[in-house]
Amino acid sequence: MLITRASLVRILPNTIIKRHSQYLYKSLFPIVSRNFSLQIDTEKPKTFSNQHIIPRQPIPTLQETAERYKKSLLPIFRSEDYARAVNVIDEFVKVGGLGEVLQSRLHELDKFEKYSWLENLWLNKAYLEWREPTLINVNWWCEFKDHPNGILKQTLPKGQVTDFQINRAAGFISNLLSFNDAINNELIPPETTRQGPLCMNQYRKQFGTSRIADFPSDRIISSWPTTAKHIIVLFRDQIFNVQVLGEGGARIPIKDIERQLKSIVEQVNNTSELQLPIGLLTAEHRDIWAAARKSLESIPENRFNLEVIDTALFCVALDDYSTDSDIDITHHNLFHAFNGRNRWFDKSLQFIVQSNGRAGVNGEHSPADAVIPGRIFDDIVSKEPAQDPKNSYSISLPVPKHLKWVNDSSLETVINKAQSNIQKVIDNVDSVLLHYNEYAKFSPDAFVQMALQLAYYRQYGEPCPTYESASTRGFLHGRTETVRSCSVDSVAFTKAFDDKDIKKEQKLALFTNAIKAHIEYMISATNGKGVDRHLLGLRCQIQSEEEKSRAHIFTDPTYIQSMYFKLSSSNMSPGDYFYGGFGAVVPEGYGVNYSIGKEGIKFSISSYKTCKQTDSVSFRKTLKNVFDDLRASL
Repeated sequence: MLITRASLVRILPNTIIKRHSQYLYKSLFPIVSRNFSLQIDTEKPKTFSNQHIIPRQPIPTLQETAERYKKSLLPIFRSEDYARAVNVIDEFVKVGGLGEVLQSRLHELDKFEKYSWLENLWLNKAYLEWREPTLINVNWWCEFKDHPNGILKQTLPKGQVTDFQINRAAGFISNLLSFNDAINNELIPPETTRQGPLCMNQYRKQFGTSRIADFPSDRIISSWPTTAKHIIVLFRDQIFNVQVLGEGGARIPIKDIERQLKSIVEQVNNTSELQLPIGLLTAEHRDIWAAARKSLESIPENRFNLEVIDTALFCVALDDYSTDSDIDITHHNLFHAFNGRNRWFDKSLQFIVQSNGRAGVNGEHSPADAVIPGRIFDDIVSKEPAQDPKNSYSISLPVPKHLKWVNDSSLETVINKAQSNIQKVIDNVDSVLLHYNEYAKFSPDAFVQMALQLAYYRQYGEPCPTYESASTRGFLHGRTETVRSCSVDSVAFTKAFDDKDIKKEQKLALFTNAIKAHIEYMISATNGKGVDRHLLGLRCQIQSEEEKSRAHIFTDPTYIQSMYFKLSSSNMSPGDYFYGGFGAVVPEGYGVNYSIGKEGIKFSISSYKTCKQTDSVSFRKTLKNVFDDLRASL
């Protein structure tokens, strides 16, 4: 689900490093300016100045995709299932076959779309048409490194807000406003790799962006330049419209932002008219939320409130409590708040600060992939303690406005039902962390992927379809392609590693082959020649029931089973200023996020309690043992 990037280190055999590391570092994980500080130089090219020279995403040939698809099925299926799949693939891609018809239509679509044949297909099919609650199924979370001064250590009673919490939240707000200014004024240097420039379009999708629940699919609203002057702040489920910029975008000191936040706390503490927790609806089934939203919008006051929320630069949630210091507990507050309260899960960026100062973010995934918000997080966290922006001065701003909702008779019933539904979803989440700090430097991304393969094989005695995302930002409006990490070579390695009859030299050779196979798939995916996006595009070109009945490639069980990713993984490196996670994508699977940093690697592992076959705590133990064994053996 999220974008891949990893650091190069010493543990791999030198032959692999020499052959592949330079390409990987410069091309596959190319965040040029991720040096934890927003570097602005007005003499350099503008942020979007390279967009006109970035190539469009290619459409692979049918033969390329067919061969790579076949190869990806080999390690997963029995010989008879594989043979059947090969027959339907060959039938599909043969000269004059249905595949050529769909491929032709895909090329026509490419001519019609302004930027990419894939952009809208992926946005709709992967995100906006999804009707299940986005809370666990789509949204992601990140926990930030603690403030340089640490967090408040004393036990804080629930209901308390602290000056330290307010100060840190105000600092984040100020730093975020600076980043938005840089995007608006195109002051962020365009990112490039040795292979060429990277698409910067997703920078336009960070601020002032919201997902809108609608029928039959949701919508995304966004604007660039993003000139809104307000944010929304949630406190005890109350939502406030908070102006944080003056006329013309004039900046104010951090102390003035603190004053705005303190005003919110005072208003809530002093009011006897608390509003219903409308934000709970953003975590409901999308059809239920869409219907409730339509009902709310029929009343002018509510419609205005929703417009304020939708157009806000971002959301800040102030929590009047602090979670346990146990890392397995603290991240749940960012993941789902334990009960879905005091959140608005439809905002692209929602920053969360607890009373002890611990902070993070919950993000809605539809507008962008992880690398761009990660760039923002690196910047705002690395600049703590936050400093007043240049040319800021105190000005009179409107007092934060408490959004009041006009309720019809059914709204409270819908919200109460939503609370019950959401709690069931949250209670089903089994999410734990693994901070592995046994040694300071780690291998490339492929090494971690092979560790995951070995851990799964140890746990279950079989391989499984595995998802890792590769960035396709080398193409105009590119997002991601799937790397199918489970390969013939990875299975050979995992089967051999614990076999005492196989010599260490043989195991090392198999490990080397598995690494090479993964890198080759990663390179192909980054170059727009993966399997999954092309097959999606072809499937979406089917126009009749007759064609659907002939498209055996999409009805053969191997098609669905090969995409039933029991391991869904993503890399949010570097992990020095934040780490994160997300929900498993299938009921019997794991969602594994990892961030490789200077001091170690941080994993999050999620699964679902209703599945008797999965156990995040047990898988964490297996994964740690795998790393110990790999470190000792290779």
